[in-house]
Amino acid sequence: MKQIKLTWKALAMLFAVVIVTSANAAEPPPPAPVNNEAKRPNIVIILGDDLGFADMGSFGSEIKTPHLDSLAKDGVRFTNFYTNASCSPTRSVLLSGVDMHQNGLGNMDEFTAPNQWGVDGYEGVLNNRVVTLPQLLKDAGYHTYMVGKWHLGKKPEQIPAARGFERDFSLLDGAGSYWDMTNFTAAAPKSVFTEDGKYLTRLPDDYYATKTYTDKLISFIEAGRGDGKPFFAYVSHQAPHDPLHLPQDWRNRHVGEYDRGWDAVRQERLQRQIELGIMPAGTKLAERMWFIPDPIVLAPATKAILGKKMELYAGMVENLDFHVGRLIDYLKKTGLYDNTIFLVFGDNGAEGTDLFKMIAGTPGTRDFLFGAINWSQTHPNAWGGPENYVGYGPMWAQVSMTPFSQYKGWVAEGGIHNALIVSGPGVKRPKGSINSGIMHVADIMPTLLEIAGTGYPKTYQGRELPALFGKSWGPVLIGQAESPRTEQEYLAWELFGNHAVRQGEWKLRWLYKPFGKGEWELFNLAADPAERKDLAAERPDKVKALMALWDDYVQKNGVILPSRSPFETLDDVLPKRVPDDPGYPPLIYKKQFVPPKDMVVDPKP
Repeated sequence: MKQIKLTWKALAMLFAVVIVTSANAAEPPPPAPVNNEAKRPNIVIILGDDLGFADMGSFGSEIKTPHLDSLAKDGVRFTNFYTNASCSPTRSVLLSGVDMHQNGLGNMDEFTAPNQWGVDGYEGVLNNRVVTLPQLLKDAGYHTYMVGKWHLGKKPEQIPAARGFERDFSLLDGAGSYWDMTNFTAAAPKSVFTEDGKYLTRLPDDYYATKTYTDKLISFIEAGRGDGKPFFAYVSHQAPHDPLHLPQDWRNRHVGEYDRGWDAVRQERLQRQIELGIMPAGTKLAERMWFIPDPIVLAPATKAILGKKMELYAGMVENLDFHVGRLIDYLKKTGLYDNTIFLVFGDNGAEGTDLFKMIAGTPGTRDFLFGAINWSQTHPNAWGGPENYVGYGPMWAQVSMTPFSQYKGWVAEGGIHNALIVSGPGVKRPKGSINSGIMHVADIMPTLLEIAGTGYPKTYQGRELPALFGKSWGPVLIGQAESPRTEQEYLAWELFGNHAVRQGEWKLRWLYKPFGKGEWELFNLAADPAERKDLAAERPDKVKALMALWDDYVQKNGVILPSRSPFETLDDVLPKRVPDDPGYPPLIYKKQFVPPKDMVVDPKP
């Protein structure tokens, strides 16, 4: 029998036709005219801010995420998906398909170095040399909606409405309170929001970020669904980025569960990952970072206080999942769900840095005073509510990134390696399956343009456009390929001066001390996904080959290593790095000696 191969585009169209036909066979709402627009799938991107690789149940977490897991059950989980090491660089690539060093986010706006000032590609905002995904989808006949965090520019020509979004409700800053407009610094005390291209003077009376973003998106879809056009929704949630703010009834759902400590939770998550097939048997955990204590040495009260931070974080993730469930329920009730493609992922590794300490600085400064006035509720009983800033720290960030090394801001696997779920029409791989092909956030632009039946132009509004560097996932999603990349193709990263390159199973990385060695380190990720053993001395040939690829990346993308970095003094601040040898020193693990019972006596008179 002759085998027929269908293209991704043809499959997407075919699935849409089947869905429309089956929907009309039931008792539908008043039918809309069936046209080419109705045959194309809706697209929903659900982005979790600082959501860790291991934070969803379908990726090994004990945190309850039934709605996100339902998308994984209906679709495919991808275990080798990469982003950039921080939020705005990832978002810039997601929305442009162009490398961050060309699209304006060569460095985060908050940390652009002096030698990068005024250089094309380092504007700190999504620049006008690129065209965005929503612009092209809008031109192709899609409704385009955005809710949540933008972090790509605040001027009128830089906001979501100016970059292709028809409707939006957006936080323009990189973070903020979940309850109001309180920001973090004295120089910029108020967060900036837009709604449908206008700057807001205040927030809705019942505002809570995750809830309000979901309410607004549902209202956008409802208002536009009568015309039969497909929609693209960029659901850029603020959660679970700190501060860990959440409603009162979500704050105490895990009391005491994390008092057992981070080592135990990491081990449990890894075991589940192996059982689920997320990680291969034999995978080892990355070393516990040398400045994080073994929980066994901590007093019960200390364990409880640190555990409470993780309790709040778990509540944040579960609340996020709850509101994702509200969106899914709405789409099912309106008959839109079956013709909607979902992409779910985090924007970078989990947050292990104390951002509030970094922002507030030291006593006597204006930002310290601002923090003391506006974020003054520091008692653990107040955590979760307004007027307090609590993060969960590096120990729990390592848990979120199980089994990988390090976390957000670094180009170790824990900073750039994320969970990805794709589900919906045209995904022909077995439901609930797992794929380990090497994917990148830059792939989303060509993939979604292909799904929408459009393409990436050479010019836009008279401007010549930079080339996309991502690869369409089309052949992977329909089961005709295991990866969008060959073993010869490479990916590379740079942020804050930390940089890395991966080709096939090999990765070369350079990290500031003491997180790295201040020199190139080499890892075989197939054998060592936790980056425990540096092979640079054993394989100088591989180091040389990957260094050549790094040089190629620098030349093609205009990479400028920064003259200043937020990590430049870290080696002087943190304790000297030492190995993580379980059981060392024996002194702190030795338990009370108990002699044999038959040799125990009272003292003689």
